[in-house]
Amino acid sequence: MEIRALAAGDDRSSFHSGDPDLDRFFQKYAGQNQFRHFLGVTYVALDGNRVLGYATVAPGDIEIDDMPNSMRKRLGLYPLPILRLARLAVDEPVQGQGLGGKLLHFVLRLAFRMANELGCVGVVVDAKPGAIGFYAGFGFIPLEAVEGGSETRPAPVPMFLSMRAITAAIEEA
Repeated sequence: MEIRALAAGDDRSSFHSGDPDLDRFFQKYAGQNQFRHFLGVTYVALDGNRVLGYATVAPGDIEIDDMPNSMRKRLGLYPLPILRLARLAVDEPVQGQGLGGKLLHFVLRLAFRMANELGCVGVVVDAKPGAIGFYAGFGFIPLEAVEGGSETRPAPVPMFLSMRAITAAIEEA
């Protein structure tokens, strides 16, 4: 298996994670967001030509007031650079085999490179309610949510992992 940036010729049509929103994004919008609009980059995990999973990232920033209280006094009073994990999904036949964790570790290594080359205080993900435990298992902590949701469509929970935790995770791997 290899993880690399999405290529224009990659076949995305047979990918099904079980989440229609994640599937629709990957099949219809990931390519144009990456190649036409330059909004982010989607990385794919491949077995030969078959896409097993993907993670989409984009640079962003976070306001100091949105940071965990324990970090606020150590950082500047201006928007801080982050790597935003916009989406992460695994194809149904390979779910439960650790691929989501491998993709997340790949994203953490991207954040580490970003920190050393451009600056980055950590990774932020807007975790869907069913994925909160997954991200918490890697050390992500919830941030205070700004917007609400409804019972039929709960709002994602913004979660943060600091560069210190990312560095420790990379050194352990």
